[in-house]
Amino acid sequence: MKRFVLIVNAFKDKNLAQTHSLSSYIRTRGGSCRYLVSVDDQENICTVRAGDIPQETECILVLGGDGTLIRAARDTVESGVPLIGVNMGTLGYLCELETENVYEGLDFLLHDEYMLEERMMICGLREKAFISRAFNDIVIHRSGALSLVSLTVYVNGQYLHTFRGDGMIIATPTGSTGYNLSAGGPIVDPKAQLLLLTPINSHTLSQRSIVVDANDEIVVEVDGRHTRHDDAVEVSFDGDHGCRLAAGESICVRKAQESAKIVKCSRISFLEILRKKMQTMH
Repeated sequence: MKRFVLIVNAFKDKNLAQTHSLSSYIRTRGGSCRYLVSVDDQENICTVRAGDIPQETECILVLGGDGTLIRAARDTVESGVPLIGVNMGTLGYLCELETENVYEGLDFLLHDEYMLEERMMICGLREKAFISRAFNDIVIHRSGALSLVSLTVYVNGQYLHTFRGDGMIIATPTGSTGYNLSAGGPIVDPKAQLLLLTPINSHTLSQRSIVVDANDEIVVEVDGRHTRHDDAVEVSFDGDHGCRLAAGESICVRKAQESAKIVKCSRISFLEILRKKMQTMH
């Protein structure tokens, strides 16, 4: 790999110091590099699209944290360019590199010593119209009044259950360590092919996540006692607003045709990364 694009969270990389240092390092070793700002120093999100990535790019280096990497993977997936994350945040499950070993990692990439992992993504459709993709999760959650929402879930057209609580998370394996984890869902290997359904603060004594096949089609319908404004829910894609659903409306979630390519330049297993992160959290 010689041709790089840096996608940068400038709020975490103050004055773009790390960005300029990495760009210089790449150029002095015969590579080319340009950078795009994903989050500015005031924390305003500036979306980087697939069309912003030059066609000759071989690798996208994402500086920030898991959130920056998730957004970049989702928004640039159509470019087909693999990504690698540099963690400049507090706790990152997804970023391969840390600031203390990023130059060593660059050496591996510059000498073509790396592996690629395919990570599945999901997409949401409303009345068969595409809304957006998600790398981590699609979350259907309450909006406005602090009252329970009632969501009826169908899998491949078959009724599964009606969940009452704060909402529902539909997560990819990569997203299992995100909101799904906070809501009590299981952690799974990010290379797996499956979907996780995790209720949010379910109004029951036996809240459980449900694991379904990656090729299953999930429909979540909003129930309502009345067709009222406060029965509406929000649908978020990787934490970003996607759409609003009123009572009686539904969203269909399925595996996306595209998958994200994540660069690995070490042979450290997911379990070892998980163990280290869990020790950090204590």
